[in-house]
Amino acid sequence: MLELGRALRGWRDRIVPAVVGVPVGGRRRAAGLRREELAQLAGISVDYLTRLEQGRATSPSEQVVESLARALRLTDPEREHLFRLAGRVPPGPGVVPTRITPSVQRLLDRFAHTPVVVYDAAWNLITANAPYDAVLGQTTHWTGIERNAIWRNLIGVDNRTVRTPVEEADLVSALVADLRMSVARYPDDVRLHRLVGELGAAGPRFVELWDSGAVLPPQQEHSLHKTIEHPHVGRITLDCDVLIVAGSDLRIMVYTAEPGSEDADRLAIAAVLGTQTLTE
Repeated sequence: MLELGRALRGWRDRIVPAVVGVPVGGRRRAAGLRREELAQLAGISVDYLTRLEQGRATSPSEQVVESLARALRLTDPEREHLFRLAGRVPPGPGVVPTRITPSVQRLLDRFAHTPVVVYDAAWNLITANAPYDAVLGQTTHWTGIERNAIWRNLIGVDNRTVRTPVEEADLVSALVADLRMSVARYPDDVRLHRLVGELGAAGPRFVELWDSGAVLPPQQEHSLHKTIEHPHVGRITLDCDVLIVAGSDLRIMVYTAEPGSEDADRLAIAAVLGTQTLTE
């Protein structure tokens, strides 16, 4: 793991902070990113990153490795090398992609002040930016199956989105139908089949929907409205557009409000208040 630590430090040192959206101010001793800055970008603790860089942590999860590759803006060969240094097999072409390419990351950077969340084709959370966590609730503490949107909606995990029972049922049906199409596209993905089993164990509702064989009609893709019950500014009604990245099946969900509307004002206030709280 010492080689992994050396590689991480080298990649961290070469990153220009401003390029990855890290504000530069005052005197900096670090040539590139500070350790705490990389940890925040990757969604891991500073202590864990320190242990990785010092060779005291072993077997980081695929999720952590992928998050580090994304935060460090690694090329495809570098990402593959990182996986192997971490003792992991790089994901092959037959599995659900979780890779955020540098070009897609540049697109996400443009939404620095807009709530954005990215899911893979199995509806597992890949990343959410600070405005998203500020407006819709923190995602950084989610682990394992908690990061799957279908599971969260199936078991009714508390969230800030306001829906009627009918709307909730329609959403779950659409997510399950979308998952079925992903399974057809990635039939050899072992983790995807394991997810289906875990969702089936979560309750009979998923089994019923899965056995129905329904697929998502084209007209139901991929724009909707969401009402958010924010603890400080009240209800905010937002447009939620789902952008699917060609070639990777990533789902980029972008939340916006009509400019000049009360919802836009509340969205801006919620993002500022929440981002300040998360930073503190």
